Amino acid sequence: QVQLVESGGGLVQPGGSLRLSCAASGNIGRIYTMSWYRQAPGKQRELVALITSGGTKNYPDSVRGRFTISRDNSKNTVYLQMNSLKPEDTAVYYCKFTSFMGSDYWGQGIQVIVSS
Repeated sequence: QVQLVESGGGLVQPGGSLRLSCAASGNIGRIYTMSWYRQAPGKQRELVALITSGGTKNYPDSVRGRFTISRDNSKNTVYLQMNSLKPEDTAVYYCKFTSFMGSDYWGQGIQVIVSS
């Protein structure tokens, strides 16, 4: 059974930084894309960062230049470095892995609160 576990969330002041991690366990196979999504109260879940197996990265304008995604294939782990955090970054953050077989796996979500 594949399980994704996120860590690194919490409360941070505006302008601060956090680093999220998401590690997969179980027989997940080769992973094509690793990504991070977030969902704020009353809003739809949105993509905040994606990295392919070849290292191509995509970010929406709202986080580009502040967030950096990276992956460690040997550990089946993806990271999200979040800098210059803003109150509007407050949300539950989810990681998602998509395997080369086309299966999607989601983490359980981790809270990030940006507030003074």
